[in-house]
Amino acid sequence: MTDGQDHVQNASRQKWTLTQEAFDQLLVAFGGDRESAGQKYLEIRNNLTRFFEWRGCAFPEDHADETINRIAKRVAEGEEILNHSGYAMGVARMLLLEINKGRQREQSALAEIASAPDVYDPADDDDGRLDCLRNCLQTLSPDNRELILQYYQGEKGEKIGNRKKLLERFGVSVNTLRMRALRVRERLQSCVEECLGRA
Repeated sequence: MTDGQDHVQNASRQKWTLTQEAFDQLLVAFGGDRESAGQKYLEIRNNLTRFFEWRGCAFPEDHADETINRIAKRVAEGEEILNHSGYAMGVARMLLLEINKGRQREQSALAEIASAPDVYDPADDDDGRLDCLRNCLQTLSPDNRELILQYYQGEKGEKIGNRKKLLERFGVSVNTLRMRALRVRERLQSCVEECLGRA
């Protein structure tokens, strides 16, 4: 594959963002005048928010907005949507599957983090595991170090609060934050294993 082809593929994988033009196209697709289309948009967004709330999602409004973004992208690509509410729910169900897969990955990560006291117990530090963890944390950028320490901190409500703060701090979406935390955790884990291998 040439560098040019690789660049085109990478560009096509970049996240699509909702523009004013795409939003206007979405309202046109909802039909009627702009006011009735706006009401339809609010009705669909409220239904989507409730859909994600009922399924226990931590950030239902963010997921509703992501669903609408995906619909707007398809409208911008020329797809004709006849049953807007039904179509939106179909897209929401697909997104929920992605969210649940992400939760499973997150739970696996949490299980590993939760087992950290056994792995990094200061009272049993003959093999330098705690030192390795400390050293590896120092290799992270300040932002990534803050992210990984706060992302997995706390229980239930406290954890949700910590993650909301991180979302505000970094100005990213829920999915972006989750993937970034997983990547940082994997990098940290590899660093610790490599450190222990050297030791």
